[in-house]
Amino acid sequence: MHVTRNKILQTLAGGEFISGTELGEVSGVSRTAVAKHIDGLRELGLDIFSVKGRGYKLAKPIDLLNHESIEYNYSKVQQVAYPGTCYIQPIIDSTNTFLKTKLAEGVLKDGDACLAESQTAGRGRQGKTWVSPFASSIYMSIYRRFSGGYQTISGLSLVIGLAVADALDELGVKDVQLKWPNDIYVNMQKIAGILIEIEGAVGDEVDSIIGIGVNVSLPEDVSGIDQAFTDCNTHTLAPISRNELVALLLKFLNIHLDTFIVYGLVPFMDRWHSKDAFYHKAVKLLAGQSVIEGIGMGINETGAILLQVNGELQAFHGGEISVRGI
Repeated sequence: MHVTRNKILQTLAGGEFISGTELGEVSGVSRTAVAKHIDGLRELGLDIFSVKGRGYKLAKPIDLLNHESIEYNYSKVQQVAYPGTCYIQPIIDSTNTFLKTKLAEGVLKDGDACLAESQTAGRGRQGKTWVSPFASSIYMSIYRRFSGGYQTISGLSLVIGLAVADALDELGVKDVQLKWPNDIYVNMQKIAGILIEIEGAVGDEVDSIIGIGVNVSLPEDVSGIDQAFTDCNTHTLAPISRNELVALLLKFLNIHLDTFIVYGLVPFMDRWHSKDAFYHKAVKLLAGQSVIEGIGMGINETGAILLQVNGELQAFHGGEISVRGI
């Protein structure tokens, strides 16, 4: 069913009227079946209307993910073909889950990635839902393996955040900032987030599934997001190509991670501080029932957030800590 709907959607993507007969020929189903698939696409939040005698039309063109376009854009910015495999899925539960399944099957290679047009069970940090409107954002996960155990990946989410920020900078998104440990902001509104899942042991190989969500062009009626948010196209002169953004994300992820594997977090610290949304600003850390107030002083080489608390510099680790401005 997903294959049929994807063929129909690809045919409609340009925003022109397409007759039910033509859609049926393209997808290999009857006109009656086309109508049912159109209803299914509408349930995903796509605005498709029909006019008797003219057919079906999307309210506005959509930018579908495309292997050839991603490969072309990647080779344009890197002068080489992408070394991994990019799995593109129309609708799945979660791109992280998809790669974890491939890993368990023993068929995943370092650098392999998964992209989806929509997720039915997208996840954010601390178990929150990542709202995933169809063809509106980037939902991507990439697999990387690290040697030497958990201690070698301290600060990994910070490096990933920088990679995302660098990709957005290159596409003209202005004033991109980072919020420890894994959020990307513009004007204190969330534009992207990161979820990293790790499997491994102390001193052993570590498998990491790095999930990235980037808001590109969200529908006006999007709901279910519980904080201030924005999207890329709000902050650029021209609409962003999602395929070009994916290529740039893959470029900066691989460049930064190759450096991180050899040198750790140290080479990235100055750049991270320049993007830190709370650098030298009053903040509070929420850790369970505890609230700690201080002045944000950036990060250290282990990826801990630094706060000046009552004149004393303190470092804080932990995946369950949240940072808020005061």
